Amino acid sequence: MRIIIAMTGASGAIYGIRLLSYLSKMENIEVHLIISSWAQKNIEYETNYSLEQVRDMCDICHDETNMSASIASGSFSHDGMVVIPCSVKTLASIAVGYDDNLISRAAGVTIKEGRKLILAVRETPLSPIHLENMLKLSRIGVTIMPPVPSFYSGQKTIDDLVDTFIGRVLNQLNIQNSLYKSWNGIV
Repeated sequence: MRIIIAMTGASGAIYGIRLLSYLSKMENIEVHLIISSWAQKNIEYETNYSLEQVRDMCDICHDETNMSASIASGSFSHDGMVVIPCSVKTLASIAVGYDDNLISRAAGVTIKEGRKLILAVRETPLSPIHLENMLKLSRIGVTIMPPVPSFYSGQKTIDDLVDTFIGRVLNQLNIQNSLYKSWNGIV
C-alpha cells in the first residue's frame, strides 16, 4: 500500500505528525511525504519535533518545489492522499486546479486518477469562499474532514482527541486501527 501525506501551513502540525507516526509503524505501507515551507515553521512553533524527526517517519520525502517528483504523475499508483493539516490556501489551489507546488499537483493528480483524497481543513470560522471550495471538491469525491474533536468515547487528553481524529482518517483509507471506539449507541 502507498499513501501520500502532505502537511501545509495551517495550525495543527501534530495531526500530520501523529498520522505519520502511526503509518511508520506499519510494515506494509510506503509513505510519501511533502512538507510545505510554512508547515516546517509550524512544526517548529507548535511541537517538540524537529524537521528531521518528522521526515524520518516516512519512506520518501519530496520537496514541495519538485514538480518532477514521482507523485506528480498519474502513472504513480497510490492508495490515497491526505493533506493534514490543510490550509485554506491549499484548499483553494486544489479546488481551482492551480498546481503551483507539489502538494496541489499531487492532489490534482489524485483527483484526476479517481483516487482517495482527504483534506483535513484547519480554519475557523469558515467564509463562504472556503465553504464553496469544500463543496466543489466534495461533489467530485474529495473527502473534506476538518479535525473536529469528538467526546463520546471518553477522551481525557489532547492526545486522545488527536488520536481519535487520526483513527477516523485511517478508517477513510481502509486501514484498520484501534485509535478510537466506534459509537455503539446509548445502552
